[in-house]
Amino acid sequence: MTAALARRLTAELLGSALLCAVVIGSGIAAQRLSPNDTGLQLLENALATALALPVLILIFAPVSGAHFNPAVSLVDSAMGMRSWRDTALYIPMQILGCLAGAVLANLMFGQPAISWSTTERLTPAHFLSEVIATAGLILVIFVLARSERAALTPIAVGAYIGAAYFFTSSTSFANPAITIGRTVSDTFAGIAPGSAPGFIAAQLLGAAVGFGLVRWFHPTRRP
Repeated sequence: MTAALARRLTAELLGSALLCAVVIGSGIAAQRLSPNDTGLQLLENALATALALPVLILIFAPVSGAHFNPAVSLVDSAMGMRSWRDTALYIPMQILGCLAGAVLANLMFGQPAISWSTTERLTPAHFLSEVIATAGLILVIFVLARSERAALTPIAVGAYIGAAYFFTSSTSFANPAITIGRTVSDTFAGIAPGSAPGFIAAQLLGAAVGFGLVRWFHPTRRP
């Protein structure tokens, strides 16, 4: 393993951990700050995520591309923008990072390090929402990349995810690694392990839909 590859893998591990810690930690904080208002809890959770995402992308994009998401890595390789070897190594780092971030968030708020979530989320509406949420995320990232506007990606991704918390019934997980990380926190942002495979299947389907749409709208990168 080269030093450059090791740095990329470390960036994906740490970035994924911080992202999951933000999602779960802000969910716990929201639950405690606004115990009787679910809408306000969701707003606080969404705002923290929408603000943190651009910062994390700006920090880690120069090193690894700041994927933090197996769906993004798979599409990146399918687009020919990154080697499949990198993606095969990125995905385990993203999953491990999200699990570590969930444990960190639990500990920061005095929760057990691991507490399996009991929040059942998988319904047909949630499945459809995850397909749409993930397809939209892929569109945002790769349309900007293929039209030479990648500098806008951090703010665009943060804005999209913040909005998708509210326009999807699933609150837009849109990330298989985050989905796995959320299973080990029985808190506001958690998802029961039994619901996770359905969410991941929807996210992968959404990634495929997004890939097809990007190739349709931008069959070649702008010169």
